[in-house]
Amino acid sequence: MKKISLMIILAMAAISVMAQTPKWASKAQKSVFTLTTFKADGSLLATSNGFFIGQNGEALSSYTPFQGAASAVIVDASGKKHDVECMLGANETYDVAKFRVADVKSQPLKIAATKAADAATVYLLPYSIKKAETINGTVTKSETFNEQYKYYTIAASVPENNVSCPFLNDEGEVVGILQPAVGGKTGEAYAVSADFAADLKINGLSLNDPALRAIGIRKDLPDDPEQAAVTLFFSSGQGKEQYESVIEQYIAKFPDSPDGYVSRAQVEYSEDNFQAAKEDMEKAIKVSDKKDETHFQYSKLILQKNIYKADKPFDEWTLEKAVEEAEEAYKAKPQPTYIYQKAQLLYAMKKYDEALTEYEKLIGTNIKQADVYLEMAQCKSQLKKSDDEILALLDSAVNQYERPYLKDAATYLLARATQYENMKRYRDAVQDYNDYEKLLPTEVNDNFYYLREQAEMEAHLYQQALNDIDMAISKNPKEALYYAEKANLQMRFNMLDEAVTTCKQCIGLSPEYADAYLILGLIQVKQNNKTEGISNMEKAKQLGSTQAEALIEKYK
Repeated sequence: MKKISLMIILAMAAISVMAQTPKWASKAQKSVFTLTTFKADGSLLATSNGFFIGQNGEALSSYTPFQGAASAVIVDASGKKHDVECMLGANETYDVAKFRVADVKSQPLKIAATKAADAATVYLLPYSIKKAETINGTVTKSETFNEQYKYYTIAASVPENNVSCPFLNDEGEVVGILQPAVGGKTGEAYAVSADFAADLKINGLSLNDPALRAIGIRKDLPDDPEQAAVTLFFSSGQGKEQYESVIEQYIAKFPDSPDGYVSRAQVEYSEDNFQAAKEDMEKAIKVSDKKDETHFQYSKLILQKNIYKADKPFDEWTLEKAVEEAEEAYKAKPQPTYIYQKAQLLYAMKKYDEALTEYEKLIGTNIKQADVYLEMAQCKSQLKKSDDEILALLDSAVNQYERPYLKDAATYLLARATQYENMKRYRDAVQDYNDYEKLLPTEVNDNFYYLREQAEMEAHLYQQALNDIDMAISKNPKEALYYAEKANLQMRFNMLDEAVTTCKQCIGLSPEYADAYLILGLIQVKQNNKTEGISNMEKAKQLGSTQAEALIEKYK
């Protein structure tokens, strides 16, 4: 009797074990795989599990195995190996990653639309190439994070090698991803909502996401073209190899967008591959729905080549071609920016009359008016127009600003100061130089102080001139010209002993500097040391001074 009872109990237990594996498990197990990640040198980094959630290889797993990985592979339920193609998202805090496996038509698990309730039965589906078996568990606690997702505590005993396997509900839908049981109790497992991992997305700024940056595997581009364009833009600062990879991804994903072709053309330009750059720019124009912008970009690229790589021949990229592209941009959509581009190109071609005509069209437009007036003044200067005409345009440029001036006015003040000097209005020039210095006190250099000193000399502002030549020397104490200029000033002020010292400093810096000997000779003659003075003038003559001979004749 006891023997029969024992057999009944064993049979009932067997029935109970069989009941633990739901009907959907055999189909669902085809979606679970093992994951192996590798370092850059090809050595093993980590192993884990994962499962498909999309038909084109989209999958979920833990983040930890990917951290520091340069490549990864999965082995599916049929024992076939596939490469991980790219990352689709990652979150280090909740230890989840989303990625795509290459060259696989995957059978996905469905993400549950509703969260698992407390006391609900859930089923862990481990990786297996044999008969599917599940490990049953009961939700004992669920905590909400990010307002809509759950972190589950589950009563279940699971082997450590099942981390990243899915927990499913009675309908065979995924509710959670098994997490490592760090410090957990025996018989207790933890899972993060599968929909949280499935909702991970790449956006335009994901290149700066620390979690993704820690993974060496390629990141996918966002599906949204605008976000993808942001990624394309920021990837230019991530290194040449990565940038070129993103460009190729972008072109493959958005073949009808001009941005990828324009970006590739710029890389090809940098490599002096002008023919390839030309072909890519022509593709960009062909597919662009904003042809004005693309023609404009092409015009700028050609101009860039003519400025910075003029020594490298490519007959098709002339400034005339750049003008044509600017004109095409304007035809596609009349914008002042395109007129401005054409005007600058014509100026570069030394067609100053034509450039001036284009600049005149820009008066009153949204182009920065101070720039328009300044460049018109430059055209008139090249055309040898009257000083008054040039000054009037520079006045208009400066008058775009009110006192107290902002830094933006500095360029125009400096240009007007130069024009005042050309017109011998030296005190006006000094005033503009003074205003310029106030705007850029930390940016003015030795040359600025030398230029202002020259204007101050002509304006008979001798003390200011002496102060400025001292400032020039303090900023560049190795420039012999400044010492010669200072000695000349000191001689005018009858500071003869100081002038001699300055001349000797100048000669010490530049023993072949003729003017230093000439000025020293003049000073010595003034000090009634005619013999030594004439000797130094003779030295200046030997070194090529054109003034020395007349002075020698005078003082002999």
